[in-house]
Amino acid sequence: MNILIVKLSSIGDVIHTLPALAALRRQFPAAHISWVVERPSASLLRDNPCLDEVIEIDTRAWRRRWSSPSTWRRMRSALTVLRAGRFDVGLDFQGLLKSGLVLFLSGARRRIGFDTACLREKPSALFLTEQVPVSDEGHVIEKNLALVRALGASPGGAYEFPMSISEEDCNLIAARLNALAIEAFAIVNPGGNWKGKRWAPENYAAICDYLWSEHGLVSVITHAPGEEALAEEVRRRARGSAIPFACTLKQLAVLADRARLFIGGDTGPLHLAAARRTPIVAIFGPTPARRNGPFSPHDIVVQDPRAKVSPYYRRRGNDESYIAVPVDEVKRAIERRLSDVRRSPDAPHRPAVAERAN
Repeated sequence: MNILIVKLSSIGDVIHTLPALAALRRQFPAAHISWVVERPSASLLRDNPCLDEVIEIDTRAWRRRWSSPSTWRRMRSALTVLRAGRFDVGLDFQGLLKSGLVLFLSGARRRIGFDTACLREKPSALFLTEQVPVSDEGHVIEKNLALVRALGASPGGAYEFPMSISEEDCNLIAARLNALAIEAFAIVNPGGNWKGKRWAPENYAAICDYLWSEHGLVSVITHAPGEEALAEEVRRRARGSAIPFACTLKQLAVLADRARLFIGGDTGPLHLAAARRTPIVAIFGPTPARRNGPFSPHDIVVQDPRAKVSPYYRRRGNDESYIAVPVDEVKRAIERRLSDVRRSPDAPHRPAVAERAN
């Protein structure tokens, strides 16, 4: 059987689909499983032990240069690769017009997606041959698992997040931490796709000072490309030990394995930390924590009480204010989360699936 997964982006969306991939591989050990994904998110999937093929596309670049002959050549090349898969079944985990179109163009005979009420763009139902009843009341991971249940897969137990981490990345992170004399540390991730999903830099700086003075934890400030100035602003405002730390996504996974705590908003790094079983204090604004947030019952979410929360929240023109959560509330959440870790020092902190080092 040839199976196609369509989950194009973002980083968090890709991570939340990994448990469905693990369930598919367990149900169909001999199947050829491919995943079509946008290039910025593809690095997480490369060398994945549960995947046979990663098909990378770059629709954002194509839209920017749609009239260029080179763009049309790349699109034709991607379509050729997609059609060559001769897919028996495809699953659209995104529910967008573009993901539905990609699935349709793949030529998959069975094209399975969510029921129309739970599609982000409802006209994408036109590209499906089968729809699965799902709910947006629970975590999005459960919504994704509903699609693979339609193929007979029976996921159970802890969520699995198959990922390939190289020995080189493990050694590099260990060497960098050693060079900086960092032992006990927390990851502080102040970024977000837009301002409405962020907490103010001065608030993160106050948390860095608190982590150092009260818990002896260095704050490792992680950031995405383009967020260097934000990370530097947090470092500049902090009086305690705070260090900006650029790394790849897979290196961030290694860093999360070593961290005592992760603090940040609804971004890819938070979802990666959740997948790595890092203790988390999450700071949420307009996006729903019950759907997108950390899934461990031990993790703590502090949500902006004034925010208008929507499961299909998209950036609006008035998203110009930071998340309004008091610093003291986040401090109390950190106290509770670290106390829980101290009470259960042997609690699982590693991913629930074996990895293949390349």
